[in-house]
Amino acid sequence: MVTLAEVAKRARVTAATVSNVLRNREKVKPETVERVLAAINELGYRPNLNARALAEGRSPTLALMLSNITNPFYPEFVLAAERAARKAGFFLMVCNTDDNADIGRAYLNQIAGTLAEGMLVMNTDIEINELCVSAMNNAPILLAMWEHPEAPPALPCVAVEFAKAGALAARHLLELGHRKIGMLVGDGSGGLQDARHDGFAAEVARAGLRIDAAAVMRTRDSIDAGYAACVQLMAAQPDLTAIFATNDLMAIGAVQALITLGRVVPNDVSVIGITDIQLARQVHPPLTTVAIDTTAIAELSVTCLIEQIERPRQPPKMVIAPPPVLIVRASTRAPARG
Repeated sequence: MVTLAEVAKRARVTAATVSNVLRNREKVKPETVERVLAAINELGYRPNLNARALAEGRSPTLALMLSNITNPFYPEFVLAAERAARKAGFFLMVCNTDDNADIGRAYLNQIAGTLAEGMLVMNTDIEINELCVSAMNNAPILLAMWEHPEAPPALPCVAVEFAKAGALAARHLLELGHRKIGMLVGDGSGGLQDARHDGFAAEVARAGLRIDAAAVMRTRDSIDAGYAACVQLMAAQPDLTAIFATNDLMAIGAVQALITLGRVVPNDVSVIGITDIQLARQVHPPLTTVAIDTTAIAELSVTCLIEQIERPRQPPKMVIAPPPVLIVRASTRAPARG
């Protein structure tokens, strides 16, 4: 393996100069930079990032801890976060807890502050107080996609106005003329998606209506769970004309279930979700949904975490993500008259 000293010898400079070229070449004369880079290319030198991290007391890596990489939303978020991290000069390490809080704690104890300079945390079963202790003892932590802007946590976060997303979904169905509406409420690693439910229910109440408790099903936020819950919901409430799901996965499962039950979407039953994952645009019929700006949320999360790393003594702050937007596609229409 080629060493930094060998590069320095070939370029006729000190090892410290080679290190400066690799970290901050603006501090080095252009002709020296050119000579060092030429030596690096000739010798095939590759920096030892672990050694550099030990020497400098910091790592060029951020970690992103999420609950289940098989959820189609997370790869979309990871892609945007990785691009933002790379643009800022960091690598991004993805830590999948597989819905297991103990795995998450192991990542916090073994990765944060050692292999990673800071950590983005998405929906996990780890309590806020545990995350706060880790942030104090190991490395900065930022909560990505915090669901309750009205209640800022004790850690930096990027918050999404999911209650507003629920309200937009309700308003769309009400404006189409739906009055018999069912709800599928997700219960994932981040807990019950109650902000979305509450926003939807509040908008319905403002219209002078209410959702029957028997028309609300709580289930895991997955396609399979949405399918099973929709079958159960339609058996109990066969006259429903619309179904709202608190995320797109359950909404897609609901569409599949309705087709199996012989219901035409949207002629017989309309379906709407929240998130606007790529799959929502690819299914048939394409899913009406309330979009959250995944790319903007990922970029904000990376930027805010880096700020926390560089200014560790600043108080926790909450940044609000761009507002959700209704995306109307072919899975919703006015209810049939009959």
